[in-house]
Amino acid sequence: MSRIGRNPISLPAGVDVSVSESNIVTVKGPKGTLSEAIYKDIEVSIEGSVITVKRKSDAPAERSLHGLSRSLINNMVVGVTEGFKKELDINGVGYRAAKEGKKLVMNLGFSHQVIVEETDSISIDVPNPNKVVISGINKREVGQFAADVRKKRPPEPYKGKGIKYADEVIRRKEGKTGAK
Repeated sequence: MSRIGRNPISLPAGVDVSVSESNIVTVKGPKGTLSEAIYKDIEVSIEGSVITVKRKSDAPAERSLHGLSRSLINNMVVGVTEGFKKELDINGVGYRAAKEGKKLVMNLGFSHQVIVEETDSISIDVPNPNKVVISGINKREVGQFAADVRKKRPPEPYKGKGIKYADEVIRRKEGKTGAK
């Protein structure tokens, strides 16, 4: 039995979950609504304020999707109640970010500014010029958006310049020592 899949999901107050006949789980909460199609041989049952996820057999495909399905549903519940956020740090001389309307404008050492627009489900906040906070209710979308912003100028190992996650550790290299 999957150790993650067998854990029940407790629903906080104000969260409504429904499962359709085609196994589409819809979660409504104070921050919005999310829905996800769950594999047809995974059973999702709701008893009171607890959701349990079970598989119908021990087939390898169902075993591999059991914990995944439970995690997806749990992420939807957490997303509509608390939301998710990723923090990015910008390091480098002259590297900075600013928010202009719904656009994130970044100076990253290129001859031009890098502009990224926020979407309907993603919000961008710039508390200071060297920090960007990306938040939303869908964990997958927040992570992908943060990865796309980081990809504009990934951190390099010699001076550590670039965009990195706040909790990311950049392994530094020594560089050339010069001729002896």
